[in-house]
Amino acid sequence: MHHESPIQRRKTRQIHVGKVAIGGDAPISVQSMTNTETRDVAATVAQIRRLEAVGADIVRVSVPSMDAAEAFKAIRAQVETPLVADIHFDHRIALQVMTDGVDGLRINPGNIGSLDKTRLVVEMAKDKGIPIRIGVNAGSLEKDIQEKYGEPTPEALVESALRHVSILDELNFHDVKISVKASDVFLAVGAYRLLSEKVDYPLHLGITEAGGLRSGTVKSAIGLGLLLRDGIGDTIRISLAADPVEEIRVGFDILKSLHLRQKGINLIACPSCSRQEFDVINTINALEARLEDILEPMDVSVIGCVVNGIGEAKEADIGLAGGDKRSILYYRGKQVDRVENVNIVDVLEKRIRAEIAERQAARNDA
Repeated sequence: MHHESPIQRRKTRQIHVGKVAIGGDAPISVQSMTNTETRDVAATVAQIRRLEAVGADIVRVSVPSMDAAEAFKAIRAQVETPLVADIHFDHRIALQVMTDGVDGLRINPGNIGSLDKTRLVVEMAKDKGIPIRIGVNAGSLEKDIQEKYGEPTPEALVESALRHVSILDELNFHDVKISVKASDVFLAVGAYRLLSEKVDYPLHLGITEAGGLRSGTVKSAIGLGLLLRDGIGDTIRISLAADPVEEIRVGFDILKSLHLRQKGINLIACPSCSRQEFDVINTINALEARLEDILEPMDVSVIGCVVNGIGEAKEADIGLAGGDKRSILYYRGKQVDRVENVNIVDVLEKRIRAEIAERQAARNDA
């Protein structure tokens, strides 16, 4: 059931954040941001490791002070994931984290002091091969741009972004990615579409301050879905007022739904109705909890009856169609067994993990 995506992605130049390629023909990366106090090294490291465990490609860490920069050095030494430092106003922080092994910077060149200070940052970034993300936000546009447009508009966000890009262009620095985020879906989508027509830099997508887990997921899925369907976007961050781990899960779910990237179990499940032969909802909740450590792509279909269950099961890697007391198990499109309904979760988990082990063994042999 692994379909090729019909989406033709926009051609962009490629940069690297540590080991992760962004733009060009690289897969769309998924990232999140820590919400711990950066100076609390243990808590921040623990959160980054949780993000690593669910497949985060990149993690951003806010570094608002020199004390936080010192903590960042200790954090960097304890984790493997590429780290981006989020920095505002103080160029000295950028210089410090680059010395300590940061993989990327999120700064706005016009906001970190004089051109001489910006030049110092850019020269070190160029020397160390560290990319810079220009991050424009509808809530913090420059005063003159706010006055010019009266309110945040796509044109205002893009003008701000291009202003910062021009500073880097003058310094002959092009290892850049750009975001133009807003909490309003139409504003963000309009800004990204307009920007994509004006630059070939890779774009970092996000609906900023999207909301809580449910509402923020919906807004992000709609906004990013529209852009990704247009072929726009090279890396994504889902902004949720929730555990950052959920941002990674939602990000991969969005990419999976558009066949842009597969990671983890793609659970196909019916919403359940009176035809169901077992408790579909609790079965899916149990499977999601048990299988959240799995990053191997796999389609698993769990349908409560045979009306749609058999067709879905035949298309999945592993599928189950509900039956009276015993449900039909399919493996690679063929019926292989009948499963007591009380044992569905255990049997499916065992079968899924066995399939993963078999795939790994095959890769090792190859």
